[in-house]
Amino acid sequence: MSEHEYQRHVEKEHAIIDGIDVSGIWNRMWVPRETTDFDFTNLDKVRDLKGAESIGWCYQCAQCIGVCPVDNVGSYGPRKLYSKLQNGMDLFTHSDLWMCTTCNNCLRVCPKGVDMMKIMPAVREQAILEGNVPVELQEMLQNVAEYGNPMGESARKRVRWMKKLDEPIRDLSKEPGDVDVLWYVSDYFSYHPRGIDAAQAMARVFNRLGIDFGVLGREEKCDGDSQRLCGESGLFEELVEHNHAMFEKNPHERLVVSDPHAYNAFKNHYPELTGNEYPVQHYTQFLAEHIDQLKQMFTERFERKVTFHDPCYLGRHNGEYEAPRTLIEAIPGIEFMEMYRCKQQGYCCGGGGGGMWLDGLTGEHTSERLSENRVREAIMVGAEVLVVCCPYEVSRFEDAVKSTDNEGALEVMDIIEIIDMCINNKE
Repeated sequence: MSEHEYQRHVEKEHAIIDGIDVSGIWNRMWVPRETTDFDFTNLDKVRDLKGAESIGWCYQCAQCIGVCPVDNVGSYGPRKLYSKLQNGMDLFTHSDLWMCTTCNNCLRVCPKGVDMMKIMPAVREQAILEGNVPVELQEMLQNVAEYGNPMGESARKRVRWMKKLDEPIRDLSKEPGDVDVLWYVSDYFSYHPRGIDAAQAMARVFNRLGIDFGVLGREEKCDGDSQRLCGESGLFEELVEHNHAMFEKNPHERLVVSDPHAYNAFKNHYPELTGNEYPVQHYTQFLAEHIDQLKQMFTERFERKVTFHDPCYLGRHNGEYEAPRTLIEAIPGIEFMEMYRCKQQGYCCGGGGGGMWLDGLTGEHTSERLSENRVREAIMVGAEVLVVCCPYEVSRFEDAVKSTDNEGALEVMDIIEIIDMCINNKE
């Protein structure tokens, strides 16, 4: 064998060149640095879990790293996790386990099908069983288990937002029965102040359209999709059983949801447990079918420059990109511009996969929150309004607007709020 270049050099214990100390380790630059002594124990521990087998398919092409939103503000991605596992990291006790927002962008580009949407819930479930769960996440899971929502609010308060409206809303917990549209309101539309603004706007628009709709009221519980992704499969099953019973109790033609996470749960995961297919639509899909009627109802113009944030669980997970844009582009006077990362390549707000309740932990491992990064992009394209259609996002982005010192420069609004503003609701 021919001699390698580095073999003709000798490491000196003491060496100073041009006044710079290059002793010992500093002049080992000629030594190969490839890792060859791998320990597959922790990789196998993950790979052996049902649903997590695909972690072993990674062949280090790094396609995932360029599209991972967390890596954009830190150091993360399936390829890096695989490498760390090879080198002895125990994912079951490591903070990296909770960094993934399950945005699905890595799977979109992975040639081997390494599926973090299955890997992370499987590992998290085992970590929770072993008691390895962040405190802030544990509090949320406890709230959902006890109260049916992550805020820890009572079921009675779920309908308070309705009492401030003059608009009629049929509360199916008091008047059960058939409706054309069963509207699943969601936790953040029911309890969060900014979510309530959007919920009230939705009720006004539904009534103006003449929709025969009802809500589950105090009988509605969290859809459970984020809890499932956090690894709480048992809690998810309990929520499925309860909500399915409520759906059966109140026959309906359409199940319309405010939340892309609920849409994902009812469309893709409830049927796995109940055997039922649900006639579910996200509200943007439902209203897009009424676009001609809505256009006739617009009486006000919205003379603002806006951009739109694609929710991961409406877009990449379920392929719906056009319905929200159909509604936005129909609004009179609006000037719509896309962000650089949009549709299939849209950036994540950071709220998915449990991230909504993990800002404390993720803040320790990233240079900025994902929502802050996204707000900066909206400002960069010249938008005055960042438009959303997910209950998580108004609060996340409004906080990010404040923390990036962009108050007054960027407003955050749900699409339904703008539609409501542009409709004359007076009879």
